[in-house]
Amino acid sequence: MDDYMKETLGLEVEDVEQAMKKFAWADYMVFLLMLAMCLVIGAYFGFWKKSSGAQDYLVGGRNMKTLPVAMSLVASYISGISLLGIPTEVYVYGIQYAYILGGFLLMSLVMSYVYLPVFHGLNLTSTYEYLEMRFDKKVHLFGSLLFAISTITWLPLVIYVPALAFNQVTGINVHLITPVVCVICIFYTSMGGIKAVVWTDVIQIVIMFGATFLVAAKGTIDVGGLESLVHRNLDSGRIEGPNLDIDPMARHTLWSLVIGGFFHVMHSGAVNQNMVQRYLALPSLRAARVALWLFFVGVVVIVSTCSYLGLLIYATFHKCDPLTTMLAREKDQLLPLLVMVVLGDFPGLPGICLAGNFSAALSSLSTGLNSMAAVVLEDFYKPFFRRDLTREQTNLLMKLTVIIFGCICVALVFIAEKMGQVLQLQISISAISNGPALGIFTMGMMIPWINAQGCLIGGVSSLVIMSWWCIRTTSLVASGDLTFPEKPVSTDGCHYSFTPKHSRLSTNFSDIVHTDEKFMIYRLSYLWYTLVGTFLAIFIGLVASFMNKPEDPRDVDPKLLAPFVRKWIKPREYPNEPTDGIIYAYGSSQEYKENGARDRVSNNDIPLEDRKVAEIS
Repeated sequence: MDDYMKETLGLEVEDVEQAMKKFAWADYMVFLLMLAMCLVIGAYFGFWKKSSGAQDYLVGGRNMKTLPVAMSLVASYISGISLLGIPTEVYVYGIQYAYILGGFLLMSLVMSYVYLPVFHGLNLTSTYEYLEMRFDKKVHLFGSLLFAISTITWLPLVIYVPALAFNQVTGINVHLITPVVCVICIFYTSMGGIKAVVWTDVIQIVIMFGATFLVAAKGTIDVGGLESLVHRNLDSGRIEGPNLDIDPMARHTLWSLVIGGFFHVMHSGAVNQNMVQRYLALPSLRAARVALWLFFVGVVVIVSTCSYLGLLIYATFHKCDPLTTMLAREKDQLLPLLVMVVLGDFPGLPGICLAGNFSAALSSLSTGLNSMAAVVLEDFYKPFFRRDLTREQTNLLMKLTVIIFGCICVALVFIAEKMGQVLQLQISISAISNGPALGIFTMGMMIPWINAQGCLIGGVSSLVIMSWWCIRTTSLVASGDLTFPEKPVSTDGCHYSFTPKHSRLSTNFSDIVHTDEKFMIYRLSYLWYTLVGTFLAIFIGLVASFMNKPEDPRDVDPKLLAPFVRKWIKPREYPNEPTDGIIYAYGSSQEYKENGARDRVSNNDIPLEDRKVAEIS
């Protein structure tokens, strides 16, 4: 790095920026090869290994292999937002974010024993079908709408981030590369269904891991080894122990990262259609649990590696901050800049790294679009239209869904580029729908007293409150009215002239720089947002249910409750209780033990004569 800087002595920052755009024909070929492989896989499953129906298209006939599905889960979850956002987070704010892995561990445990057994036991295609089984059609529709909102606000960021990286190393406009790459993704997703998505994810996760390890290894050698990297980051305060401050206003603490982070990843990893749809493609609960723990291991590896890359960025640029000099015009261009410094002299290697960034984005985009196809078919069409679709019509509906939502997301990239640092932005915006969604599923599986009306009131109330709060907070951050202290940087070692973007060289270690009273409510750490949304939904849902008429836990199908909740609910001794005149869905305790839980039966479906016989008996 020092030799590189000496070569640029006397140059302007624009000259340095132009000199670093060394994306050669070999890099373009590597990048195009990755896209070509995705196209081939999509064509294979779209034309030669065609889906035999909706179940095959959406959940692979529920007979997919565990390892490819686990790799797909990692690829889908670790989007370009994480791949570029985590190194940026560590460079700007320090290593604290890495402690969110404690939240991932909690999520894996809870998912394995609470949510996954319920979803897998019901043989669902869309997770939101559960809400109608537990509550009613209104809650079902509300849950599906939350997913649509979440997907439409998330995918534009997923697309924008790697396009920004591509712009950094090639100079090609973000809005030229975005449509091209998205058309390819839309093609293989619409043609091949989940099988194409999973197998392209497998290729993409291999490229992703290979690219990050390559940059980490070569970059460490360039800065003088691991000891030098650690020393520079310790001196700057970027490597530090967990922050044990109990102040909820502090941006990152151990409590907000583990507890608040747990609620954030609980929605993303445990009840979100994007992830659950892959677990449902596996033949057994045991296979799904194995995939879940392989997913956890993969997340630990990739988050740790991305955090290390953040430390490597600082070790490389510790004497000349590229954000102050505007060598990197956006914070999320730091990793592409590192790639060009470390690997720019090796034709083809920058192409591999850029392909890794785009692989993360493509896997998340294809997952989101495939999941939207499942939700539109199972949650928006089937419950409201009585006409049965032929296989050809079903396939057409699902493919059109992928194409339409893909085009919408491409258009929304214009908004995404105005919003600032993507990692915090993504978590903040997603909390609008994540909190209410996690709340309604948790009410259904863990709180049997909540009825349909209470659940809907709680979910809608939480959505309204969180929309106002998150949008307002995000706008303040994007406009610069609400800022956070950043780790110190230096430009003392720069060997080119520049005009500073803004004063980042001073250090402010207060929790939040802006202290106006009118902003106090927005100072809560963004990691608590999903927890707040979940709590609001559950609390309001409970109050509304008890103000009306709470559900009797004995009248809830045990299959719809978490396994540990089922154990606490004793079945009725008799099919009905003469005092209230209601015929209940379950027989005597002995019948329940012998036959298991029966499907829910509406009181109106039982003939009057049978009710009288039951009451007499």
